[in-house]
Amino acid sequence: MSSEHPRRPIPATDPLGRRRLRTVRRLPAALAAVSLLAVIESAATGLPTAFADQSPAYTAGLIGTRQTTAAVSPAEANGASYVPGSNVLRLPDGRWRYLPEGGQPVTVPAGDKDAEAQIAESRAWLAAGTIPGRTAEEKSAAERALLSMRLLTRRNGAVAAAWYGAWEYSWPRDSSFVAAALARTGHLTEAYEILGYNARTQRSDGTWDARTKLDGSGPPDGRQWQLDANGWVPWAVWQWYQAAPAQERGRLLEALYPTVHKAATYAADSLDAHGLPPAGPDYWEVATTTPNIGTAAPLLAGLHASADLARHSGHPQDARTWDRAARHLTTGIKKYFAPLGYPRTVDGAHGRDSAVTFMAPPFNHAPAHLSSAIDSTYEALLQPNGGVVPGDDPDHQWPTAWGPETAFFALAWSSTGERKKAGQVVDWLLDHRDALGELPEKIDMTGTPASVVPLVWTGAITVLALSELDGDRVPAPPA
Repeated sequence: MSSEHPRRPIPATDPLGRRRLRTVRRLPAALAAVSLLAVIESAATGLPTAFADQSPAYTAGLIGTRQTTAAVSPAEANGASYVPGSNVLRLPDGRWRYLPEGGQPVTVPAGDKDAEAQIAESRAWLAAGTIPGRTAEEKSAAERALLSMRLLTRRNGAVAAAWYGAWEYSWPRDSSFVAAALARTGHLTEAYEILGYNARTQRSDGTWDARTKLDGSGPPDGRQWQLDANGWVPWAVWQWYQAAPAQERGRLLEALYPTVHKAATYAADSLDAHGLPPAGPDYWEVATTTPNIGTAAPLLAGLHASADLARHSGHPQDARTWDRAARHLTTGIKKYFAPLGYPRTVDGAHGRDSAVTFMAPPFNHAPAHLSSAIDSTYEALLQPNGGVVPGDDPDHQWPTAWGPETAFFALAWSSTGERKKAGQVVDWLLDHRDALGELPEKIDMTGTPASVVPLVWTGAITVLALSELDGDRVPAPPA
């Protein structure tokens, strides 16, 4: 695979038919100039460069194995490319750079036997599953996302959000999406390992810390926990169960069922008389003072998933309890969120939220009028560079588009039959990979990948959307 990707003409309109403003996707050589500008700006303000949101990407790719991983810097990526089907880097002079098991990155002649063995192992892993995509470019993007998910998944099942500083922790939310994407593409062993890690790190009351150290020893700080994990983890267990072989999934589910039980019980008990969860931090990791859709929708998916898992594992009373809680939550969402177009919070004071897509498959069965709410939210959050921001809460400013939030719309539209809209968003995501083909956390207003690259969450959501578009439907738990 070359260091550049085939470039398609940019459509003149966005998925909603509006004229699109063109942006320029910068190549790695431009990153040095942008980085220098960020250093100058941060020096002038006295802030560390890491806090300058307009800075370019901190990382550009990954080399290594599940035991040992190293980030590729933007400078190292300049003019380089991956050896196809691997995490071995081909340098501009033709040599290879890779990370031996348990060692340090080394540069070797092309064809080095140990590097070749690592390439063969990666290709065998890919061949053991499926690579979704309707075109060669989509398959290339899915392949790269899968390889990055694999490298960011530790052997104990912890999933690093990215391989850089404050992202080198495991979030139950992100890891649940990775488990679902790996299960959908046939990598069931890794998916189950992730679910096992989430089971081991569940707190005694049934909730999860916001994030944990990769060794599973606990949270790195006092960041406030988020209740949406109680929906995402059972949903991911359900997705794994749908993909697992019938002859062994029942036995394997037994080990995960206590986790599902504690998560669903806490979720059900958290609902108030109106059928709504408590106010608190959502996936923005920012607290709200009234219930938010970024918590309510995942909990609904998790309760439906838990009830179905209970039915399949011989726990009919649990199934009835969680079905009843799901109906209660459905009533609350229908009464308080739906009339407002599923905004961020029930008071309507905090704008639109990309979490409206959590009400669509593969999380929930889309209620009436959800399509118009998704369309209007997308229009409100769309940026001049073609991506979207998490929300338009007047209390928060987002100077860059975000990869996961943009991918959410591709997944929602692909799952609800809006294939043309979904395809256009996927095209935009693929056009804004970096030069190594990695999917970023953010895309700045020049069209340049920013923050960490790759971000595992962007990759997982994109793989699920590509699976949908490729005809491998990702189901939603039965309501």
